Amino acid sequence: MLGHVFGMYQSLEDRSNEQLAVDLACSPETLNLLALCIRPEGEAFLDQVKDICRRFEVKPSALVTVLRRVEVMEALEEDSSNESGMRTLQIAARDRSRNREPKP
Repeated sequence: MLGHVFGMYQSLEDRSNEQLAVDLACSPETLNLLALCIRPEGEAFLDQVKDICRRFEVKPSALVTVLRRVEVMEALEEDSSNESGMRTLQIAARDRSRNREPKP
């Protein structure tokens, strides 16, 4: 359900219901109705997003931004739950901190 996605996004981005409604260019009441929709996924993702946006008059780009942000975080969490995934994240974190060191 989109309600689960919205909850995760709000937690990640520290957004309230009202702020998320503004992000999606809809009213808080419409946001509540959107939350009851099935989450778009699979090969029909784009068609499902278009249908939802047409039905609720929501900006497709805004809804896709929310959906993709949550998908990325879910993938990272899933990847880090196994040992090799954790190793990959640790290496990436070390590389990032090295890149931030001032150059002489």
